[in-house]
Amino acid sequence: MLNGAAAPQVCEEENLFYKINHRLVRLYEVMRENQESIVKERADLQELISDISHQVKTPISNLKMVNATLLEQPMPEEKQREFLQASSGQLDKLDFLMQAMIKTSRLETGVISLDRKIQPLYDTLAAALGSILLNAERKHIHVSVDCPENIILAHDRKWTGEALFNILDNAVKYTLAGGNIQVSVQSWEFYVKIDITDSGKGISESRQGMIFKRFYREKEVHDVEGIGIGLYLAREIISMQGGYIKVTSALGSGSTFSVFLPRG
Repeated sequence: MLNGAAAPQVCEEENLFYKINHRLVRLYEVMRENQESIVKERADLQELISDISHQVKTPISNLKMVNATLLEQPMPEEKQREFLQASSGQLDKLDFLMQAMIKTSRLETGVISLDRKIQPLYDTLAAALGSILLNAERKHIHVSVDCPENIILAHDRKWTGEALFNILDNAVKYTLAGGNIQVSVQSWEFYVKIDITDSGKGISESRQGMIFKRFYREKEVHDVEGIGIGLYLAREIISMQGGYIKVTSALGSGSTFSVFLPRG
């Protein structure tokens, strides 16, 4: 028979064994889930690259046809202008696909390397805005900006500009013609807050936690160009600098993406 001292010791050992076993089982489950997630992401990535490669063929073929027609057949100036406008549209399509390929490769290779320096945020924001103004003008979207020129903080200009551009680009895509986009910057004690507000269709509360996932796209916007990695990249870039992004939105009421960058 077990004496009085041995019984509690056996019980403790059994409890310890149970706890260790439970943690090992849970660790195995987490590792399996992570592995499945990695396999799925790689499959999605391969499918995306294959899709982009296939889509590139169409604008290249169209450009070749337009170019051959302009070179070989005499035509009135008005007709030439029509062909050149068609060519411009195909070039825009190619540019979009190439940018998509570049962003995809950044995800796969992990080439985001930050070089934070004390510098004005105004110049970084201006560069990001400059990249979306043409598309905004095409849709007659009014863009207003309120950013004090004296706000200086440590940040990587290139990658922070990329993050802001991705958010602004989404705002242009999902705002109807004649809409508005407002950008305002506030300097707080520990953070600089950048609000990007659009008058677009808005995002339901149930989906707001999903929009920053890789390759996520809402079914309702399948006709809008995109591959679903812009917001994911934006969050990664801001997080790597000690900041974060918050979204406030409601269906039919537009969205506000708030970017918080640490002052230190």
